[in-house]
Amino acid sequence: MTALAQRRQVMGLVADATAAGARRDRACAAICLSERTLQRWQRDESQGDRRPARVQVPMNRLSALERQGLLAVANSEEFGHLAPSQIVPRLADRGQYIASESTFYRVLRAERQLQHRGAERPKQPRSKPRALRATAPRQLFSWDITYLPTRVMGRYFYLYLFLDIFSRKIVGWQVYEVESSELASEVMPGICLRENIRPQQVVLHSDNGSPMKGAAMLATLQALGVMPSLSRPAVSNDNPYSESLFKTLKYRPDYPRQSFEHLLAARQWVGGFVRWYNLEHRHSAIRFVTPQERHAGQDGALLSKRTDVYEAAKAANPQRWSGATRNWQPVSVVHLNPDQQVETDQKEDDKEYKKAA
Repeated sequence: MTALAQRRQVMGLVADATAAGARRDRACAAICLSERTLQRWQRDESQGDRRPARVQVPMNRLSALERQGLLAVANSEEFGHLAPSQIVPRLADRGQYIASESTFYRVLRAERQLQHRGAERPKQPRSKPRALRATAPRQLFSWDITYLPTRVMGRYFYLYLFLDIFSRKIVGWQVYEVESSELASEVMPGICLRENIRPQQVVLHSDNGSPMKGAAMLATLQALGVMPSLSRPAVSNDNPYSESLFKTLKYRPDYPRQSFEHLLAARQWVGGFVRWYNLEHRHSAIRFVTPQERHAGQDGALLSKRTDVYEAAKAANPQRWSGATRNWQPVSVVHLNPDQQVETDQKEDDKEYKKAA
């Protein structure tokens, strides 16, 4: 659509071009304008584009009386709790047609009656959990529960696993036969005692399962001075560290393929896994040091030594190095559910690290 002032400006430009000797069709083509459009504009130079002022009334629209009848049916005692997709077929079974489903939806939407018509609880808005960060061990923990299969089909053992997000160290675990908030609350005091956790020192993040937000667990956290943090329902990305740890656990080469015979066998295997993970596993997200080394603050000296080794190797054979040596700087900050800008910056840092590696 072209405003009247723009039309007059275009017609003036074409007139100047033709006055200078150009052909009108060539002048119109140069500004991507149809010559027939120019002729139509010149027939009545006082009129602008009339399409915005045109009001179209559909010939098949419902009358006011029909609209009232539709609303009366949709809000009746029989149909008031049903969606239009349920109302229209039921009316058709009676040999009655009032309007299409889309018309029902359109009229109800215009009357603000389409938000929620069922008896079930309306959908609740869910916001992203607050962004958390850790700059040292014993600031931010994560925990979750995973299934461990047994020899009896349909029966499982339950592994409760607590992780320090900064160091990736498993700070507490236990295997039980059932999943409950009471059992989870039994593990947390031992963790606080071993790690010397003071009140209001650590945040414990978890998903939204019933053991995580049960009364027993929340009461225990309150008594210990541990601040709880919960993911959104059915959003596993809000608790990625525990999910990643469970994948590492279940893809270990010695993970039992024939399930666990009894509870003691499950506890013994998990105990061995925790020792390997904390003391031997070089974790890629913390520059390939072990979680125990990072938890104890030993990673800085180890990574500094690696830097010296690489610099010495580069000095001995500089032709083998096209740029800087590998990045062995310690990871100083770990984020959980970061804001968008922080997440973007972290991805850029990861790209730089991969290039250097």
